[in-house]
Amino acid sequence: MIKINSIIFVCLGNICRSPIAQGVAKQYAKQKNLDVKIYSAGTGSWHVGEPPCENSIKVAMQNGIDISTQRAVQFKSKDINKYDLIIGLDDSNVSNLKKLGVTEVLKLGDFGYEGKDVPDPYFFDGFEGFDKVFEMIDICVRNLIDEKIEN
Repeated sequence: MIKINSIIFVCLGNICRSPIAQGVAKQYAKQKNLDVKIYSAGTGSWHVGEPPCENSIKVAMQNGIDISTQRAVQFKSKDINKYDLIIGLDDSNVSNLKKLGVTEVLKLGDFGYEGKDVPDPYFFDGFEGFDKVFEMIDICVRNLIDEKIEN
């Protein structure tokens, strides 16, 4: 196992799923006393500079995690070598990362949900479903950290 110093979680706009993953990972890494830098980004530029969406902030807060100070950033090809682990949240994100030149990308759903995509809750009608997305991210992030990061 190689030493992992940094992880980035990547979704489409960096306002729903990847901020939750970043928050969960930071909290879990702190609980496990791991020295790892954790980031998130989107492949698109639509939301750069914006905070996570209201429902992502709400579901994270309900689970004891404050993601309200995060701001969306776009993942670009110049970022490829900055991170030890690059994690896409769905097949589309993984494909977009590969188009940018990422050769080693993992999919979050491979760590507890049999490779399923983490659904994009941005298009959900209201808050319903964000709790399921949070639960999926929480399980997969914890499994990823347990499997890939040594203490």
